[in-house]
Amino acid sequence: MAFQDFSDTEPGVRLLQRSLSRGRLGHAYLFAGHDLAELEALARTLAKVVNCREPVRAAGGGPAIDCCDCCASCRKIDGQTHADVHWIRPESKLRVVTIGQMREFMREIFLKATEAERKVGVIVAADRLNEAAANAFLKTLEEPPPTSVLILLSTDPRRMLETVLSRCLRLSFGGAGPRSLTPAEMEWLARFGAATAAGSKSLLGRYRLLGLLAAKLAEIKAAVEQTLKERSPLTKYENQEIEPQTQERWEKELDAAIEAEYRRQRADLLGRLQMWLRDIWLQTQAVGRDLLQFPDLPSTAEIARGLSPKHAMENLEVLERTQRLLGTNVQEALALEVGLLRLRL
Repeated sequence: MAFQDFSDTEPGVRLLQRSLSRGRLGHAYLFAGHDLAELEALARTLAKVVNCREPVRAAGGGPAIDCCDCCASCRKIDGQTHADVHWIRPESKLRVVTIGQMREFMREIFLKATEAERKVGVIVAADRLNEAAANAFLKTLEEPPPTSVLILLSTDPRRMLETVLSRCLRLSFGGAGPRSLTPAEMEWLARFGAATAAGSKSLLGRYRLLGLLAAKLAEIKAAVEQTLKERSPLTKYENQEIEPQTQERWEKELDAAIEAEYRRQRADLLGRLQMWLRDIWLQTQAVGRDLLQFPDLPSTAEIARGLSPKHAMENLEVLERTQRLLGTNVQEALALEVGLLRLRL
């Protein structure tokens, strides 16, 4: 992809191209957004632009502002085989970027470029840098080699150290507000709400809700696995000879990426349920529809009629605690079961 392939309403892309046209590209960026795959595509495109052999230039033959997307350099960067574009991803069992990975990454960044004008380093899921790795990276982040660009990608910058954030130029992609729900997501939320209203007070009713939630999470995980496996170098080069060390690293990166993306999407799903429970709490206080996140769900008012504001607020607190628990290594099924049984519905 080239920058022209991204939405022309994306302010982050326009800011990057403006910096390129003025010859004032920063040395370290944080790309933040909802979709890690889109952030990777943006980082890949910037790497192509600064190293493209036949770039699109600013008016009057000025600096490069986009890539041709077809020269040898662009193709190598797309295939992740360019010697001067380095990617680092979480690959440990804890889904973190370790200090060992960062030391190797920094060593590569400081080596002289072999075939490019600029060396580019991309840290995928930079919010997964553990504290030791992040602290080891600070000096390089503040004073990288003069012909290098460092790009950090994150869907949750709140998890990053302030010392790292302060050394990066932050660009947000995909909108600053909450992501809009797709029709399929709205349909599932409506079914969950209807099942809740139909009979969730009994133990059997609660386990029906748990079944709905578990089935949705299984669907999410299967989709994540399929999508990330298709993008993995393991699939792209499955019929070619790969060094055992490289294959092992790619396998670890894929496992960590699947788990991290699944957890992110699980948190999104529970976040939608939390917003729906907030609507129920608001309805117990007879507020206007204009304040509701999902005003067209009929189950909201029906459930609210049987709850006090105090109990509706307790539901929000229960789901918040469940989210925090799931952020640890607690057993998922147990945390969800306990959370659903504690809801007052």
